[in-house]
Amino acid sequence: MPGRLIKAHNNPVDRNSFFLKGDICWSSSPNSLETAEDSFLLCLDGKSGGVFKDIPEQYAQLPVRDNTGLLVMPGLTDLHTHAPQFAFRGLGMDMELLEWLDKNTFPEEAKYKDIEYARQAYGRFVEDVKKGPNTRLCVFATVHIPASLLLADMLEESGLVSLVGKVSMDRNCPDFISETDAAGNSLAAGAVREWLEAFFKRQKEGLYKNTAPILTPRFVPSCTDELMRSLAEIQREFRDELNLPLQSHLSENKKEVEWVAELNPGSESYTGTYADFGHLEGPAIMAHCVWPDDREIELLAKKGVYIAHCPQSNINLSSGIAPVRRLMEKGVPLGLGSDVAGGAHTSIFRAMGDAIQVSKLRRFLAAEEKAISQEKALSLEEAFYLGTAGGGSFFAKLGNAGFGPAGSFEEGWDFDALIIDDSSFGGRRNLKDRLERIVYLSDDRHIVGKYVRGRTVV
Repeated sequence: MPGRLIKAHNNPVDRNSFFLKGDICWSSSPNSLETAEDSFLLCLDGKSGGVFKDIPEQYAQLPVRDNTGLLVMPGLTDLHTHAPQFAFRGLGMDMELLEWLDKNTFPEEAKYKDIEYARQAYGRFVEDVKKGPNTRLCVFATVHIPASLLLADMLEESGLVSLVGKVSMDRNCPDFISETDAAGNSLAAGAVREWLEAFFKRQKEGLYKNTAPILTPRFVPSCTDELMRSLAEIQREFRDELNLPLQSHLSENKKEVEWVAELNPGSESYTGTYADFGHLEGPAIMAHCVWPDDREIELLAKKGVYIAHCPQSNINLSSGIAPVRRLMEKGVPLGLGSDVAGGAHTSIFRAMGDAIQVSKLRRFLAAEEKAISQEKALSLEEAFYLGTAGGGSFFAKLGNAGFGPAGSFEEGWDFDALIIDDSSFGGRRNLKDRLERIVYLSDDRHIVGKYVRGRTVV
């Protein structure tokens, strides 16, 4: 349990309102780390009410859940992961992206046509994420409508907040997973509408409180022009009602970038291709962004597109090291992604450590290139921000989905929190040092409490 009740209240109050007592840390900006030892974090009806050294008189009736000596921090957000790929984590790491998709990804994802296989495989994925430090995730499913809805059901039951996307693809993939009929006609746009209709029906019935849909074209090479235009039209239809978001991949691998240029010679860049089809007009997340040029970075910043930095996957699949410092300096919003199974670990703590490490490697390897030799490596504060408030702020973009921003304890943000017992690491240290050790050393065993929108998950 996340704490013991040490102060009762006489008047009935919302069970979603309380204090957590502990050693508290959170981010309010990329370069700052806020810390408060032996203090009180207020949850008011699922929202953060701020951090206090002493309990304010007007909230004296609220219960206090005592976590003295434990570290209290925001829940983490995974801006990019593939639930069906969890089954083959750690395999094919000697391949590059396009070969890896053909040999590992597409054959595995085809299995999710079998709903019982999907139930078992997704069950393992959801349980792993639930036990870990992530409280929110943006997830790719497969092309299969029943299995994608099943994943949404299971994530809803877990108590986590998630954006779930039925993948769309109708070209340049094996026939056994392509959304085309026997004559080669695309069925993908119609499948998206069918999936959304079923999803919204569940929402209206009150079955989804923490789960919302996200449009998911896999990437440009696997989607015909017709499909790309149709997805943009669908997003426009729901803009006022829902502000329906979109997720995809961008500039992950050099061969992929070259392929996109061949497929869309009229667009000035890979990013420009998405822009030309209208995919950057609503809330959007693009994963990777390893090889953008300056014009692309300017366009991403102008459109407010979120980039999901996936450092472990980028190394495992030999894609490269994303120019995170340049993206940050140009004002592109950023978060972190596990990119399972390109990445082998779901924890965004692991992504924080990897992001710091690859930023050092990028600077070292490029030391002779004056254009980027002065790039600073990421700091602990910056990596922590990306994995908490950086990615969590995306959820405030979704209109009537009911979510607020997450990943910080700023007043009014959704109350996602972790309670971590770091006593096994030994020694009494300041909160920044303790946080750094948690990033590099912690695992599920150290998580003794987990809240999502004020509700207990672990």
